[in-house]
This record gives sequence, structure tokens and C-alpha cells, in this order.
Amino acid sequence: MTTAGCSAILAAMGTIIVFANQKGGVGKTTTAASLGAFIAQKGKKVLLVDFDPQGNLSSTVGADPAKPGIYEVITGKVAVEAAIQNTSEPTLQLLASNIHLSGAAVELISVPEREFYLKKVLEPLKSRYDFIFIDSPPSLDLITINGLTAADKVFIPLQCEYFAMEGLSQLVKTIQAVQKSLNKSLEIGGIILTMYDSRTNLAQDVAKEAVKYFKDKVFRTIIPRNVHLGEAPSHGLTINKYRPTSPGAKAYEKLAEEVLHRV
Repeated sequence: MTTAGCSAILAAMGTIIVFANQKGGVGKTTTAASLGAFIAQKGKKVLLVDFDPQGNLSSTVGADPAKPGIYEVITGKVAVEAAIQNTSEPTLQLLASNIHLSGAAVELISVPEREFYLKKVLEPLKSRYDFIFIDSPPSLDLITINGLTAADKVFIPLQCEYFAMEGLSQLVKTIQAVQKSLNKSLEIGGIILTMYDSRTNLAQDVAKEAVKYFKDKVFRTIIPRNVHLGEAPSHGLTINKYRPTSPGAKAYEKLAEEVLHRV
């Protein structure tokens, strides 16, 4: 095969991005859903993978709970084609989660190559999508390790609040360990500052500290604290459908443009 032919194949491969932070309530699921929706709205093909047993990403985009999800796929109960669901956005699809996924870490613990189960599912799908977004649980267990092993890049949502930087060093160490032994091509693709309140000195301090530590890895677009971002999931809608003119929606649309430019 010629060099040009190889380049064309590589260009057609999508990018797998995992959203990770072992701290809960940082806007991880909101960011995965909102970015996915806005990037899809811009004509890109996006697959959302809810790899969190809580299933919040699935409910955010109005998943059908009766259909099989990622748990049934990784355990070999159904083919991936049978589990992919459509959403209200034409180019946005979903692999949903359910409570059964919580048992996966226990079920897979003694299985050979247990860290690669998600990778084996998603790798064949890269040619069909521009982006595959994985929402991982707020932990550093085997489920999250599977997400990091499957991904090309990791995005870290970081809330602009007290204790935001605490524990982040452990996540970075975990990423480095995965890079060393499981996924040498994994890289930190970006830090996303969320829940920002410009009226507080604390939020400004956290933003400055993040830039000091991660430098140009920090996205310039900052997500403000916005009530509509919290309301949207209860309606089974992403923010671009629920309140497209809200400050939160505008920020995520701008972030989507920045991600497309950077990635």
C-alpha cells in the first residue's frame, strides 16, 4: 500500500476520547453529552459510550432502558450492532449503560486481558465515527482502566471549586501507569474547567493553578455554573436542545469548536 493510501486510512479513523476524574460532581457526564451533541450538530458522526453503571449519560440523551447496552456487549451477550441506539441528533448515537455494569469489574477480575474488553469493542467502530466519547465512573477501578486503555486521549473535567486539584495527581499517576503498560499512545488531550463562577476569587485561583500545572493542555473555553445544565438531563435532553441560548449551551458550543480545532 502506498504512503498516500495509509494516510487516507488513518485520516478516516475516528478519535476515542475518555472523560475521566475520580471525583464525582465535576461535570464529567454533562461535558461528554454536551460536547457530543454540539459536535454532532456540526455534522460529525459521534458515538457516546456510557461506561458508568449509574447510567446518567444514557438518561441525558433519552436512552431506551429496554435495549441492551455496553455491559451486554463486553460480556458477549449481544453484538455491538444490536446495542447502538439513535438519539434526537441524527449523527449522534449511544451505547447505553445499566446497573448490570456495576458487576463487570468483579466478573472480569480473573479474566485474561481484562483491561482490554472495551478496546476490543470500540476499535472496530473507529472507522464509522469521527469521535467516540466514553463517560467513565467517578473512580479509578477496572471500568475506568478499560476506558483509559481504549482511548486515544483523556479529557479531564475540573470543577473550579475547593479541593478541585486534590486527588488530581492520583489520576495523573493512573494515566501514566496505563501509558506505561497498557496504552502507550494515550495522552492527556485537555483539561476542561467547569462550574466556573467569575464572582469568586476561589474559581479564579483554581483556573490559574490548572494553567500553571497543565499549561496549554487547559482549554481556553471555560464552562460557567449554569442552572440549565443541571436541568437538561431530567428532560432527557442535551443542553443544545433544552436551552440552546443559555450561557451553558453557548460555552459548550464554543468548547466544541475548540475541540474540533485542536483534535
